[in-house]
Amino acid sequence: MNLFLAGVIGLIGGITSGLFGVGGGVVIVPAMLLLLGSQVTDIKQAIGTSLAVIVPTALIGSWKHHGQGNVIWPVVMALVPTALAGGYLGAWLTTKIPADDLKKAFGGFLVLVGCKLLFFK
Repeated sequence: MNLFLAGVIGLIGGITSGLFGVGGGVVIVPAMLLLLGSQVTDIKQAIGTSLAVIVPTALIGSWKHHGQGNVIWPVVMALVPTALAGGYLGAWLTTKIPADDLKKAFGGFLVLVGCKLLFFK
């Protein structure tokens, strides 16, 4: 495995996570598929690996943002239960959706989100 390349992906994923609140799905998954294709052989592996990486990244980013007064804790408490359930449901759905279809859906999602951010308020 190219550890340097994996480290660069982690650094960029961490920066975008702390800066924009995205990193795992939007940065790390596509980067692993593109740059670590010989080790990460399908999108399901990229998603699972990204989720494991984003936990400590989210914790450190949340801690830093909390220190800056940027975390609204009542909203966090309202989101956590359903986000946990959704994470479980989403991981379960990957067992039902073929990797190629999941990759296409993910790509479409990224395009839609990108267009929304670029062209709409």
